[in-house]
Amino acid sequence: MGSESTIVTSALLLWGSGFLILGRIRMRGRHVATQHSGTSLSVIIPARNEEHNLPALLASLNAQSVRPQEIIVVDDASSDRTADVARSLGATVLSSQPLPADWRGKTWACQQGADAAHGDTLLFVDADTWFEAFGLERILAGKSTGALSVVPYHEVRLPYEQLSVFFNLIMTAATLPDGLFGQMLLVSRADYRRVGGHEAVKGRILENFHLAERFREEGIPLRSIPGKGMLSFRMYPNGPSELVEGWTKGFSSGARKTPEPLLLLIVAWLTGMVLPLGLLPFSAPAVLVYLLFAAQLAIIFRQVGAFRWYTALFYPVPLVFFFAVFALSVLRSGRRATWKGRTIHAD
Repeated sequence: MGSESTIVTSALLLWGSGFLILGRIRMRGRHVATQHSGTSLSVIIPARNEEHNLPALLASLNAQSVRPQEIIVVDDASSDRTADVARSLGATVLSSQPLPADWRGKTWACQQGADAAHGDTLLFVDADTWFEAFGLERILAGKSTGALSVVPYHEVRLPYEQLSVFFNLIMTAATLPDGLFGQMLLVSRADYRRVGGHEAVKGRILENFHLAERFREEGIPLRSIPGKGMLSFRMYPNGPSELVEGWTKGFSSGARKTPEPLLLLIVAWLTGMVLPLGLLPFSAPAVLVYLLFAAQLAIIFRQVGAFRWYTALFYPVPLVFFFAVFALSVLRSGRRATWKGRTIHAD
């Protein structure tokens, strides 16, 4: 009985740490965008085999109240109709030069897009995102200097996509309010050049973590805000194998870049979720703590994406998936992996 009481009490105390996570995710901070006007904004989209994703993004850009000066799609040696789709929707298509040996595909595409762009402000955005109505206008609000990253709201459509929830949640918590999320960056051309552009992080899969370090080293303000109602995305829609491969290729490296106090907070919270599981279903206090975690998770999950209530209620399923894929990511760190038809070394 004493052991059960200790476990339940410890889990209940660790449950409280989840509200610190929730507070961090809800922390919008102030908008930090470069001084700009709508006529000097260049949107740069790195794209490799993105014919199915580009229509939503380009249509959303064309429907915005603020129109960029140019939209550049950098076609990264696609084998599908990426270039044709981009042109048909009004984008300027830049065919990527052959990938140098010491670059990643995305960093090489982004650097080429930046070099070709004419705007004073650069907006890098991944092809699997799209802007909500008036989203770009809201993102561009603000006149202070620095760089802004918006964490997209995760659109979830198929049941297996629910398994991404802890990855998405932890990435969001680790990014807000002063990190850089990989799907979006708004920065002035001058500040981009000052940090060395994507060339400074050319060999990295998780270029966002390393680019954020470059901004900090140069003393350039960097802020990130939640994207709900402004920017959305859908990750790994092509099946469970893509989801596993996508999260495996660099998540453990990202965890190593997470500030230690935050990492300890996340570990404590996850530990609290696990503690009552061994006492179920025969311990009424453990059942209560389990339901408290499920209710808390239901609130937090909806902050980062369109995750369903049953994902929170049966949270051990995505949690076990998270631990398994994270372990696989650790094992593969520094080894060869395949992503979008290329063999790479995982970070």
